[in-house]
Amino acid sequence: MSLTDTKTPPQCCADFCLIPMGVESASVSPYIAKVQTLLQESGLVYHMHANGTTVEGSWEAVFKVIGQAHGMLHDQGVVRVHTDIRVGSRTDKHETAKSKVASVEKILGGGK
Repeated sequence: MSLTDTKTPPQCCADFCLIPMGVESASVSPYIAKVQTLLQESGLVYHMHANGTTVEGSWEAVFKVIGQAHGMLHDQGVVRVHTDIRVGSRTDKHETAKSKVASVEKILGGGK
């Protein structure tokens, strides 16, 4: 089997921080709001937090929407966009960002 035949995982959970660079203001909130609208329209499960966004779905869909966020900002005149991405996948069970947090909270609560 060729390495080019290797499949991507069926599901993933990615945390990304998108940074528009070279914009007029230190505040990038208007750009991030547009990215959040794109995520909402994507139909993927996502959660914005103070330092980025967590998005869940198929590998292809998650990376497609992150790429679309870049394209959308470039189309709006942002000449440089930098994104840091952390991505995880599991094949032994279906795991969500919510279930991962709940697992830790269960331990913190003494299994209650």
